[in-house]
Amino acid sequence: MLTLTCPCCGITAEETEFAPGGEAHLKRFGPDSSDADFEGYLFARKNPKGVHFERWRHAYGCGKWFLAARCTATLEVFGTYAAQTHKPPADLIKKIKAKRPEWEPQA
Repeated sequence: MLTLTCPCCGITAEETEFAPGGEAHLKRFGPDSSDADFEGYLFARKNPKGVHFERWRHAYGCGKWFLAARCTATLEVFGTYAAQTHKPPADLIKKIKAKRPEWEPQA
């Protein structure tokens, strides 16, 4: 089971207190965009084995959205950070690289 820390309220809890929200750092397209862009947004997602950045909501706590970096193979959580961030914090990238030297951030 995952253990996440909400960066908004500071509470650390098991994943059952949170709701997953999919991949983080996506360019989101709505129904007013082209069919190809909207189809790509809905169906063409990355599904990496390894480090993945995700959106989470503290459903049974403060209710706020945040982002988390975790390994999809081992379920190790590297850290969480505010949802308003457009890219992962440098200290989190450094932490991931220290534990997984082979990992390279996706463009």
